[in-house]
Amino acid sequence: MNKEIPQYKISIRLDKRRIKAGKKYPVKLRVYSRNEQKERWYSLDTDLTDAQFEHIWVNTDKVDLRGSNKETFNNLNAILVRAEDEAKSMTVFSIAEFESKFFRKSTDKNNVKYHFDLAIQKNIENDKIGTAESYKYTFNSLADFSKNKKKCPPDKLTFNHITADWLSVYEKYMVDKGKSYTTIAIYTRTLRVVFNNAIDTNDISKDLYPFGKKKYRIPNTKKVKKALSSTQLKTFFNADVLNDNEAMAQALWFFSFACNGMNFKDIALLSYSNFDSDGDCFSYYRAKTFDKSAEKTEITIYLTDFTKKVIAKYGNDVKTGFVFDIISNSDNSFTQYKKIKNFTRYINDHIKRIAKRNDLPNDISTYWARHSFATVSLRKGASMEFISEALNHSDLSVTKNYFAGFEDEVKKEFAESLLDF
Repeated sequence: MNKEIPQYKISIRLDKRRIKAGKKYPVKLRVYSRNEQKERWYSLDTDLTDAQFEHIWVNTDKVDLRGSNKETFNNLNAILVRAEDEAKSMTVFSIAEFESKFFRKSTDKNNVKYHFDLAIQKNIENDKIGTAESYKYTFNSLADFSKNKKKCPPDKLTFNHITADWLSVYEKYMVDKGKSYTTIAIYTRTLRVVFNNAIDTNDISKDLYPFGKKKYRIPNTKKVKKALSSTQLKTFFNADVLNDNEAMAQALWFFSFACNGMNFKDIALLSYSNFDSDGDCFSYYRAKTFDKSAEKTEITIYLTDFTKKVIAKYGNDVKTGFVFDIISNSDNSFTQYKKIKNFTRYINDHIKRIAKRNDLPNDISTYWARHSFATVSLRKGASMEFISEALNHSDLSVTKNYFAGFEDEVKKEFAESLLDF
C-alpha cells in the first residue's frame, strides 16, 4: 500500500543566507506546500551559531541541555508543535491559510469577533459590500446583547458562550427592544454561517453548534404581502406627482415592475452595452445570485413603449456606460454600494410620499415592484415556471415562497382558473 504523501513539510532551520554578529544565523520556521510548490521562511527572533543549533536542535540527545539552551529548545519545539497542529487542522493545506492561523492569537480560534472579522474581510475582498455590512450589523447586535445583558465584553465573546439557551434569551431581548422576527432570523442565520465556518476550519468542535433539532430554532417568519393589487397599481401609476423627484421615483419604480421586477441594484448596474443592436431588449446577470451558482443565467428583458420612454427621459445622454446616472465606472465597490443604497433610499422616500397622499400602503418600497410583477403575472395566467424564470429564482420552491405571500383573492382566482381549459 502506497503511503500518502503529506501536503506540507514543516521544519526548524538555520537560515545561512545571512550571517549576523558573532557568526550567528537566524533560526526560522520553514513551511513548504507541495500543492502550491512554494515555501516560506518565518523569523522566530532567535539567532544561533552552527554549533549551538547542532547542540540544541539537531542533536537527538537532549538530556544534557541545561539553562538557556533547554529554554531555547522548549520554545522552538512549542512553535514547531503548534505549526504542525495548525497545518493538520486544514483540509487542504495552503500557505495563506497557514499564515492566517499560525500568526493569530491563541484565543482567536474560539473568538466570535475574530471569525466575524474574517467573514467581513473576505466579503469586502470579493466586492460583496452589502454582505459584509450584514455581518457587521449582526455582530453589533450580538455585541450589544453580550455587553448589556450578559455582562461579557464583545471582544471576549466565545463560541462556548453562545448556547441554545443564550440564543433564546437573545431572541427575547430583541423582541423586547421592538425588533421583528424577520430581523432576528436574519441575524441568527448569519451567526449560523459563522459557526459553520469555524467548524469547517476545525477551529471549534461540532459539539458547540447550538442550532437544530432540540436546540435553538431560528424563527420561521411568515412572508408579508409586498404586492400591490390591480387597483392600487392603477392608482399609483396615475397618481399626481408634486415635483421632478417624485416623478423620477414613480417612473423608476414602474420601470422595475415592467422589467420583470428588476432589482434596483441591477438597474444601477445596467449598461448600454447590455442592449441589443436594435435597442429593443437588454440582457443582464442578476447581481444578487451571480456568485451563488456555477451556472450563470442571463436574463433578457424586452422593452415596451413605457420602458423606452423612461430610458429616454432619465438615461444618460451620451448613450454609453451606465444607463442611469447612479454610479460611475471610476467608483470602487464600496462607493458603488453606498451610492446604490442612498439612491434606493431616495426612491423609497419619494414613493412613500406619493403613497401617503393616495391611500396606498405606507410601507411600500422598491422591493414591492418585484412582488407586484409576480402577482400580476399570476393573475394574468402565467405559470409558476414562467414566473420563476422571469424572477431568476434558483428553483421553484423560492417562487412558491413568493406565492405564499400573495393575497387570498389571488390564490382563490388561481385555484378557480385551473379548470378553465
